[in-house]
Amino acid sequence: MEKKPFVTLEKIQEIVKKYPTPFHIYDEKGIRENARKLKQAFAWNKGYKEFFAVKATPNPYIMEILKEEGIGADCSSYTELLLSDKIGLKGEDIMFSSNVTPAKDFELAAKLDAIINFDDITHIDFYGKIAPFKETMCCRFNPGGEFKIHTQIMDKPQDAKYGLTRPQMTEAFLKLKEKGVKNMGIHSFLASNTVTNEYYPILSRLLFQTAVELYRETGMHISFINLSGGVGIPYRPDQEPNDIMAIGEGVRKAYEEILVPAGMGDVAIYTELGRFMLAPYGHLIAQVIHEKHTHKEYMGLDACAANLMRPAMYGAYHHITVLGKEHAPHNHIYDITGGLCENNDKFAIDRELPQIQVGDYIAIHDTGAHGFSMGYNYNGKLRSAELLLKENGEVQLIRRAETPEDYFATLDFTPFEGK
Repeated sequence: MEKKPFVTLEKIQEIVKKYPTPFHIYDEKGIRENARKLKQAFAWNKGYKEFFAVKATPNPYIMEILKEEGIGADCSSYTELLLSDKIGLKGEDIMFSSNVTPAKDFELAAKLDAIINFDDITHIDFYGKIAPFKETMCCRFNPGGEFKIHTQIMDKPQDAKYGLTRPQMTEAFLKLKEKGVKNMGIHSFLASNTVTNEYYPILSRLLFQTAVELYRETGMHISFINLSGGVGIPYRPDQEPNDIMAIGEGVRKAYEEILVPAGMGDVAIYTELGRFMLAPYGHLIAQVIHEKHTHKEYMGLDACAANLMRPAMYGAYHHITVLGKEHAPHNHIYDITGGLCENNDKFAIDRELPQIQVGDYIAIHDTGAHGFSMGYNYNGKLRSAELLLKENGEVQLIRRAETPEDYFATLDFTPFEGK
C-alpha cells in the first residue's frame, strides 16, 4: 500500500508562513469519512456506539468533530473527564475505563453520569463509598493465558494488570446485583494494534460466550458488550490495512450464532478505538535543519522524540515522506534524528529515502493518535502546535505551541529575584 501524505509541499510552504515547524496537522475530511465508515460497519447493531479513546488525541476540536459524527468518549483519568465535559459530553456518551483509580476520578465520573467500567473487584466497594451505583455498570474482563489468532500469539493477557478473572466476573455481577444494579456491561482488551480482520470477531466470540454464561449464572441483564480498542493501522507501506466492513460482518456472524439463540439479541456493541480513528489522519511536519556525515549519514530535524515518542520508546516504524520528492528515487540511506541528548532520539534508522537537503520539509505519517499526546518536556523541549486541515482547505490552529513561559509556569522564582 502506497502511503501518501494528505498535504503537499506547496500547502506546507503556505502554512509555515504563519505557523513554524514542527507541528502536528490533522485531516478533518479523512477523520469524518473514517468515522462514518466505522458506523456503517456496525449499523446492523441497533445500539452500536463508538467511544473515542481520548488518550490517543486529547484535543477538543478533534473530539468535537467526532461528537458531530455521533461518537462519545472513552476516558481513563480525571482530566480526560474534564475535557469531555467541556465539549458537552455527559452521561452515556462517556465510558470511564480506568485502573488504580483515585477517589476523585470516580467522584467526577459519577457526577457526569458516565458509564463506570470497574477494572478490579475491590473497586466496587471503593466506589460505593464515593457515589451511588447506577442502574447500568460495567466490568472489565481479563481471561488470562495467551491470546492467539490461529497459532500466532498476539498478546499475553495473563501478564496484563487490567481486568477481572472469570470467577471474579461472576462474583462482581452478583455483588453489583445486591447493590441494585439492573444492567451490566462487559469490556475487554486483549491485544494492541492488530492488523488483521480476525481480531474483533475472535474477541467477540469469547465475550459473547462469556456473556451468555454470566447471564445464566447471575440472572443479570447484559445491556452491552464493549470490544474496546486494538484494531490497528498499517504503519508500514507493505502492510494491508484492516477492512472495517469485514470486521463488522465477522462480529455480526458471532452475534447471530451466540447471543441471538440465547435470547440476548438486544445487546448493544460498543467500541473504543483511538489509533484506528485518528492515527492515519495526522502528520508531524518538521524541517531539516542540519546534516551530519560521520560513521553514518544523519539528517537532523527541528522536531524530536518530545514531539513523537513512539520510535524512541518502542522502536516503532513511522513512514516518512520528503515533501516535494514523492517520486524521486529512494537511493540514499539516512538516520533521521532530533536534537535530544539521547541516542534513541531517531525517527528512522538506516531508512532508504530520496536525497535530502537542509531546508526540506518532512512529513512523518500516522501521528494522529499517540503522537502529540505522548509528548514531554525533557531537555526543556517545548511541545508543538496542533493544526487542523479543514474540509474546505483552510488551516485552523487548534493548540498553540508551548512557550518558555509555559515551561516555567509551575515554578516559583520569587526566592531568586534580585540575585
